[in-house]
Amino acid sequence: MNVPSTDDPAYTAAAHGGRRRLFWIVGIALLLLLAVIGLRHRALSVTPPGGPGGRFGGAPLTVGVARVTKGDVPITINALGTVTPLATVTVHPQVTGPLTRIAFTEGQVVHAGDLLAEIDARPFQAALDQALGQLKRDQALLANANVDLARYKTLLSQESISDQTYATQVSTVAQDEATVAVDQATAQSARLNLGYCRITSPVTGLVGLRQVDVGNLLQASSSTIVVVTQMQPMSVLFTVPEDSVADILKHLRNGEKLSVQAFDRSLSNQIATGTLSNSDNQIDTTTGTLKLRAMFDNSKLELFPNQFVNARLILETLHDQVVVPPAALQNGSQGSYVYLVNPDNTVSMRLVTAGASAGDYVAITQGLSAGQTVVVDGADQLRDGAKIALPQDGAGGPNAPGSNAGKAPASPGSWNGGQHRHRQGSPPAGGTPPAP
Repeated sequence: MNVPSTDDPAYTAAAHGGRRRLFWIVGIALLLLLAVIGLRHRALSVTPPGGPGGRFGGAPLTVGVARVTKGDVPITINALGTVTPLATVTVHPQVTGPLTRIAFTEGQVVHAGDLLAEIDARPFQAALDQALGQLKRDQALLANANVDLARYKTLLSQESISDQTYATQVSTVAQDEATVAVDQATAQSARLNLGYCRITSPVTGLVGLRQVDVGNLLQASSSTIVVVTQMQPMSVLFTVPEDSVADILKHLRNGEKLSVQAFDRSLSNQIATGTLSNSDNQIDTTTGTLKLRAMFDNSKLELFPNQFVNARLILETLHDQVVVPPAALQNGSQGSYVYLVNPDNTVSMRLVTAGASAGDYVAITQGLSAGQTVVVDGADQLRDGAKIALPQDGAGGPNAPGSNAGKAPASPGSWNGGQHRHRQGSPPAGGTPPAP
């Protein structure tokens, strides 16, 4: 039998052909394997989270629900404000002299007229005594001049003296009267300076840290003793957008008392409640805002000067509104909608019209009625007619403790910050609802 040589061209061609067929077979097998893996991955990816109970049917999807209730929804304007006292007085001495006494304690509440400090009064007492002595001397000279004038008048009638002598005495009396008037003014000035040695509080308020010590030489109108700040009542200055000015001024012109609430920086704690007092007389063109002042009685000293607060102006309150939590409201191509829970544990997509919002609740003007139940958690996994499972045993069901079911909104819990009005609901974005 003849064995072909490896150098034979026919043998070489057959060997290369075999390798080529082997490569093709391996390549096709790899492609088939990749296609199978891709199809399996695609089948797994279309299964919605939470198992087959999502958009494509299967086991029910567990969702959170809340009861549709009725409550009051306030129409508000939120703004940033600063606590501003009605009076802040920096106490300066009005005379120069050494400080002999400090009559207040730092942080003390003082009343108008209360003694704060004393300056050495001895030099001013001596000046007053000197002025009073000079006044008495000149008053005596004036009295003597008046006696001489009366005598000269009699002598003139008897033609015993000349007219010039009488006229000179009249002038002397006038000069003495002017001297007495000057002495009286000097004595009054000395009396004022003596009174300035007792430094009293001009307003009722809280004193700050003292700036001087006993023995310091105080200079008139330049040395600072202490700052007194009026604490009651207290005002808050805040600004609102010019778009809201018309509504606010309308209420003010009607004599309405608009309520203003002051919250802390985090908007979680309400500090005090007051009323809108008045507005500035012009809009700031650089910011497009109007400055408003709200008054607070500050009976418990809740507000502190220059404190930053979030001011909430309540324009009006809508009563007996149908309300739902904001999480229940979804947005789609057809508008706002909710998923309504049916008695058979299925959901129905319901188009609604959202009204004013107030923190934890959004008013629904059309589409819902009190007593119905809506989905607030897991709505993005649902479709119209999908089956759901309600959490039980305190896990957030409609009758579970701590759930929102059946609870009417007593007051807004949390609010969005910034300067804007809560007139139109702003529900969180949701999936586009499928066609019913």
